[in-house]
Amino acid sequence: MFVKNMQDIPREVIAAGKATFKQVLISAEEAPHFAMRRFIIEAGGHMPNHTNTVEHEQLVLRGKARIGIGGKTFDVQKDNVVFIPAGVPHWYKNTGDEPFEFLCLIPNEEDVIEIIPEQVG
Repeated sequence: MFVKNMQDIPREVIAAGKATFKQVLISAEEAPHFAMRRFIIEAGGHMPNHTNTVEHEQLVLRGKARIGIGGKTFDVQKDNVVFIPAGVPHWYKNTGDEPFEFLCLIPNEEDVIEIIPEQVG
């Protein structure tokens, strides 16, 4: 058991994206079944189209974005929840003037990420 303050957890730059950062709030080493991450996409930023070998459960904390999931496009904002099945291509583009932030929970399994060379919508 533990309690952390997410402001004390360092941000990692997501090199494949633009103005995108990740914090690992609860790692696979700290919890037996799921990891919890926080993503921050600054205004004008995006994450490219990609796939993961694990599913994602997400909660939007702040901001607005357009996301693509499996060929469909969605406009999301604070308090929306998002489910992305394993293996389904997805991308994110901040459409607001403030950071777009979301929590992302994934199972503690190997996650292979594949970037799809396709422009973000």
